[in-house]
Amino acid sequence: MAEPAVRDLTFAFQASPASDRPEPDQVLYRDVVEFCAFGAGLGFEAAWMLEHHFSDYFPTPSPLLLLSHIARECPDLGLGTAVLVLPWHHPLRVAEELSMLNNLTRGRLHIGIGRGTAKLEYDAFGVDMREARGRFAEAVRVIRLALSGEPFTFEGKYYRVPNPITLRPTPLPEKPVRFYGAIGSPGSAAIMAEQGLPPLCLSTFPDHLLAKILGTWRARAEETGSATAGVHLPVSIKLLVADTDAEAQALGRRYFPAYFELQCRHYEVDRNPWEGIEDYKDFSRMFANLRKLTNPDALGPYMAMNLVGSPETIRARVAALAAVGFDYFLVGSTTPGFPKSLQRESLARFAAEVAPAFSAAFRARYGAASPAVATAVAG
Repeated sequence: MAEPAVRDLTFAFQASPASDRPEPDQVLYRDVVEFCAFGAGLGFEAAWMLEHHFSDYFPTPSPLLLLSHIARECPDLGLGTAVLVLPWHHPLRVAEELSMLNNLTRGRLHIGIGRGTAKLEYDAFGVDMREARGRFAEAVRVIRLALSGEPFTFEGKYYRVPNPITLRPTPLPEKPVRFYGAIGSPGSAAIMAEQGLPPLCLSTFPDHLLAKILGTWRARAEETGSATAGVHLPVSIKLLVADTDAEAQALGRRYFPAYFELQCRHYEVDRNPWEGIEDYKDFSRMFANLRKLTNPDALGPYMAMNLVGSPETIRARVAALAAVGFDYFLVGSTTPGFPKSLQRESLARFAAEVAPAFSAAFRARYGAASPAVATAVAG
């Protein structure tokens, strides 16, 4: 397999309370903090957290709270969310906590935001899922006004700030929060561009659709005057590294089904909870086939779209996604159902055997970690 051409990319990692066996939440959270220190030591730019509630599916109901603890342990590590679900929170409280977290860490703050997909979470919070898109749009405006550091008011359908207020803690103009809009369906690209949000994509879309999403986003951003230059274009992607493709695929068939079973339960895919909700009609189609991925024999296409394989294969996959237009890779080895030893081994091998082919910072740390990487760097 031909090695990729070198391009300087940025690499971050997902950190989640995930194991292959039941463990107390206290243990899971302690291990997340330790995993972040491990990833920081490997040279990754940032650690990103998910937000989920009321189930075993990535049980991180307050990613910002966990990130604040990590900021104490790893003050130079960038921190991120993938994603913070805005309709479940009052935007003023979100703005306060973001400003506070940004003041507590020296690392860059990357905040992926979205409107969420699980109806059980919406129902539990008493929020009408049909209001998700409108609440999201208003929340983005309120948060940006608050983080400007200037007094402001706001009058919307869902949120009101009737009297002028000024945010405390004081935002840091020299260290602005970087926001990204989650692309849950192809139709989200134009909406995020209109909000002035760079897209945060998932690798579960095929490459031609990812290219279409980025193209749609760029075109709409240019029409609306949103910035397209100098912004990261991140992709969130699953990671499993082994010596050979066959070994990695065997591990994937062994461990991924438990993850997808958990995902099916959390999103209640067997009953299609999005039926009749216009803004979520794409999810009904997208999740219709999720149950198939609990079958080990059906995982081949999924693993091919993600970073599952030997270091050589993974380098080629990174190069392919970079060619689509992504320059920021959020790799996820902390997958429910995966042994913690495999989570760490995959992240460490990616840092030493994949990232140096694409990143001067990783080459400075690891050198040409293998003859194949040396060839890629030279060529």
